[in-house]
Amino acid sequence: MATNPPGNPSGPPPDSSPNVPLYRRLARRLQERIDAGAYPAGARLPSEPELSAEFGVNRLTVRQAVAELERAAVVEIRRGVGTFVRPPAVRVSIAVDPRSQRFDLGSVHTALPGESEPGTGDGDGTRDGSGSADGEFVVAAPPVTGSTEDEEAARHLGRAPDGLFRLDSVIRLGGRPRAACSYWVPFGPLPAELVRPGHAGNLVRELARAGGVELEYDWRAFGAIGADLADAELLGVPAGTPLLVREGVSCTPDGSPALYVRRRIDGSSARFVLHFRDR
Repeated sequence: MATNPPGNPSGPPPDSSPNVPLYRRLARRLQERIDAGAYPAGARLPSEPELSAEFGVNRLTVRQAVAELERAAVVEIRRGVGTFVRPPAVRVSIAVDPRSQRFDLGSVHTALPGESEPGTGDGDGTRDGSGSADGEFVVAAPPVTGSTEDEEAARHLGRAPDGLFRLDSVIRLGGRPRAACSYWVPFGPLPAELVRPGHAGNLVRELARAGGVELEYDWRAFGAIGADLADAELLGVPAGTPLLVREGVSCTPDGSPALYVRRRIDGSSARFVLHFRDR
């Protein structure tokens, strides 16, 4: 027999608004219990029959409510095992100083622990306590074929797509993938070691070195998209998961565009922080 956590009476969820579907009201009630600590992180939710009996709703309504919580990344459904409360998302702060960060040293070093000097992310990355490698790792160097993304990069760099070279990578922080990145540059072919899948390093610095250029920020912009199938697989998230997009151009000191970057970042686990005063 299911028991009711203190302060959460049984019975159907309150009909505060007839326009809100029953399953969503049930999802809100379960969310309230999670927020109150009745179901702590890692706890297994009651089964569908238990929730159905407690709230006086059918099992389809329970299933829809739990699916709603899963889409909100509140719970994890383990098929054949049960539904478990997810721990709070770990958010990695990526610091940007808009007054002084003129030179493009790459973004990874600002988020990785143990980096004693900005831009020293060359090598095999750092490792967390679990032994998982952290850092930026090459995934592929796909040909520039004139896709929508390739055309966008060409427009920002002022070049034809067939004059560009592309490098794709993933950034791992805290033992899991946090961002999928794509770089386009108007020079190449790129060195074989640099484009080798699994190669780790500060790719912005390595691309600049490969092109024999010094990179400075030109502009950066922020937006949001839903993860497509490729990014969902790369980041280990469901398709449609909200991703923060940070894109922009870096140029040479004379202002010539030399790199276009497009990062897609798991929005639940990262944030950018702008500092406007000396720290």
